[in-house]
Amino acid sequence: MKRRLIVGRRGSGARRRAGASLALAALTLPLTMAWGTSAQAATVHSAASPCTAVRGPYQKQAEKFLGLRVDGRQSASDCRAIRDFQTSHGITPNIGYAGPVTWGVMSLVTQQKAAGNNPNKAHKCPTGKGRIACVDLTRQLSWIQDGSKLVFGPVPIRSGRDGYETRTGAKKIYWRHLHHVSTLYNVPMPYSQFFDGGQAFHSISGSVWSAPGSHGCVNMRDKDAKKYWSLLGNGDDVFVYGRKSGT
Repeated sequence: MKRRLIVGRRGSGARRRAGASLALAALTLPLTMAWGTSAQAATVHSAASPCTAVRGPYQKQAEKFLGLRVDGRQSASDCRAIRDFQTSHGITPNIGYAGPVTWGVMSLVTQQKAAGNNPNKAHKCPTGKGRIACVDLTRQLSWIQDGSKLVFGPVPIRSGRDGYETRTGAKKIYWRHLHHVSTLYNVPMPYSQFFDGGQAFHSISGSVWSAPGSHGCVNMRDKDAKKYWSLLGNGDDVFVYGRKSGT
């Protein structure tokens, strides 16, 4: 990567380059689920992909979330619907088992949908400064506001895992790199916009709902990161608040 001098309000150019170079790419690790031998033995294989006949501990909750008949019994149609949700949200193994990880993602999606067009209803993100990118770690959401006007979002994000938490507080974007690559993991970080040391907004190729999380960056779907790139620039405000479950 070509070296460049970065001058920002929050430190020297050398420190900025170091922060960007130490940026840890979000590894798209799949979600894992603990399930016993009995569940594994009961897995029914179809021509397409496996689907378990075992009832998960969150069977009723998953049925309600997906609009299925709520009877707490695993049926072939229940399994297919749960499996489709798992596949679309990067949950593995995606065998239709309603376990804690699947229900955790469903709960998070419910919160994200509830945010609607007013994600800052609780006024936790300070929006009196003009354009600002808000990051809610609790709901794993981000959006851009300009005063009281919602400019873009809210969109789902994936923040830092336990031990690598995305740092909270008021920040500013200080460096952008369209085709950034992590020097530690050699992992692409497209549309990188750094706002705190090595922590940045950037897109990932995997699911933003996959566990356990990033190494501190705010991971986004490609289309969302691209939109952030077009709307934000050096010096724009970022505010991070809340706490991600499990950290």
